[in-house]
Amino acid sequence: MEALDRFFRIRERGSSVGTELRAGLVTFLTMAYILLVNPRILSEAGMPVADVTVATALGAAFGTLLMGLYANFPFALAPGMGLNAYFTYGVVKGLGVDWRFALTAVFVEGLLFIVLSYGGIRTIILQAIPAPIKVATTTGIGLFLAFIGLRNAGLVVDSPATLVQLGELHAPGPLLALAGLVLIGVLSSRKVRGALLLGIAAVAVAAWGLGLAKAPEAFVSMPSLPRETFWAFDFSQVLTGKFLTVMLAFLFVDVFDTAGTLLGVGRVAGFLKPNGELPGAGRGFMADAVGTVAGAAFGTSTVTCYIESAAGVEEGGRTGLTAVVVSGLFLLSLFFVPTLAAIPPVATAPVLVVVGALMMGGARELEWNRMDDALPAFLTIALMPFTYSIAHGISAGIVSYAALKLLSGRPREAHPVVYVLAGLLVLHYATAGGA
Repeated sequence: MEALDRFFRIRERGSSVGTELRAGLVTFLTMAYILLVNPRILSEAGMPVADVTVATALGAAFGTLLMGLYANFPFALAPGMGLNAYFTYGVVKGLGVDWRFALTAVFVEGLLFIVLSYGGIRTIILQAIPAPIKVATTTGIGLFLAFIGLRNAGLVVDSPATLVQLGELHAPGPLLALAGLVLIGVLSSRKVRGALLLGIAAVAVAAWGLGLAKAPEAFVSMPSLPRETFWAFDFSQVLTGKFLTVMLAFLFVDVFDTAGTLLGVGRVAGFLKPNGELPGAGRGFMADAVGTVAGAAFGTSTVTCYIESAAGVEEGGRTGLTAVVVSGLFLLSLFFVPTLAAIPPVATAPVLVVVGALMMGGARELEWNRMDDALPAFLTIALMPFTYSIAHGISAGIVSYAALKLLSGRPREAHPVVYVLAGLLVLHYATAGGA
């Protein structure tokens, strides 16, 4: 225990080994859905489901382990939602290319990401992001998390007329999710340790008992290693314009997704300095970049830092031990796929809503009466859930912030890097459609 404490600086950060273990379990349970969703999405690109399932777990485990041991952050990584959709629908189906082409673009993007991380360029970018955008990022991620939770709970559903609408409140699923939300709220208000984990377990067991979700028929299964997807790269088109466009699109989204998540979750964890700087951000970026390269080698889309890490942070996780636990659970998940598959989304939905609500508190720090700060912050917050992308929200905030400062006669209030970023983002969205 003493060795763990010294290596991860557990007591120094106000945590304990037990808390870190519990936080890791909570984080894993809130993001374990990726083990089921990612293979389904990538299978539509023609990739074998079994291989992608294993690649998803291995890529997540490798990247998260590096985040814990190298960066000492309680952040977990896995193939990113949105990025996997772009992989399948935007690249493979949209451009009519083979999935190996897209996988190679992810691999090359990861290598370039490593170069940018090593050179400190991403840290400079992170430091240059305006304070209102940093605060808004945390708030926007909270709203994004809550939206995902409400959707998973069935409380928010599709609508052909208004895009979204209220779900069927009398249906068992939404009612159970509401009960879980109340349970977690009560336990949290009473300072019960493990409130989030208890809520997940209670709702999952209830869902199984009520027949809303199928209970696991078996608890253990033997995984098979990736065969078709491992190192399945096609470098024959690396020098083509099509490849460069796809690779840069992956890079842009990966950079801003990672930056946004590190800032947002780092703020919740209390890691940010008064000036908004995240100490050790360079190591976090490097872990993310290497995770992307490893994930592509195993056979999955871009691996990135997950906003669900906020659930473990809220549970008390403050060190890399939390991430190491998540990594270990991803490896163990290869043997317990039937059990994980039986945990329904309705069980983790209340946790996402609770964490999202807590992350919204930063909105009070924004100067809402100053439009050149308030409007970019608002766009950052609103576009994350509305476009289902952290990257789009941050991009809108940066571009509007630069434009308002420049046109309002206060250009020096924005860092020069902000204007460079804004120009590159405008060019990116104009040429790639913001993919």
